[in-house]
Amino acid sequence: MDQENVSAILTVAVPAARVFAVLADPATHAAIDGTGWVQKAVDRAPLTEVGQVFRMDMYHANHPNGDYQVANKVQVLDPPRAIGWLTGQEKGDGHLEFGGWIWRYDLAPLGPSETEITLTYDWSAVPQCIREYIQFPPFGPEHLANSLYHLAELVSGR
Repeated sequence: MDQENVSAILTVAVPAARVFAVLADPATHAAIDGTGWVQKAVDRAPLTEVGQVFRMDMYHANHPNGDYQVANKVQVLDPPRAIGWLTGQEKGDGHLEFGGWIWRYDLAPLGPSETEITLTYDWSAVPQCIREYIQFPPFGPEHLANSLYHLAELVSGR
């Protein structure tokens, strides 16, 4: 694959501010996730600033430990238009290390009560040493669309 990012787009009949509020709440991320890997938020404070770190408990059958934890660092925070974070891990010494991939949601208001949501997963900054043992993207193409459908259900109150 020559392209180093994948995106999906969905329009919802909900104001951008409501969509942004749900995305800025780490407690909603397990319900949004389209793979089922995200289990629950460890850090539940709303995302309010670039540089903020929030951790998530994860599970993946092919991960060496099965259960593991990721540390996410907010890279983009432009309410109610964009939010994004790098995903990494905390090393034994407490040092955070990020792999170079980012999750980003761009919200385009189409009117007072309609929003176009673009979810992008970008791995263009992943170093070769990580690419040697992780295939990118590490999920099928349906993952992003599933995530957007889950998000639409949450913001619509269904």
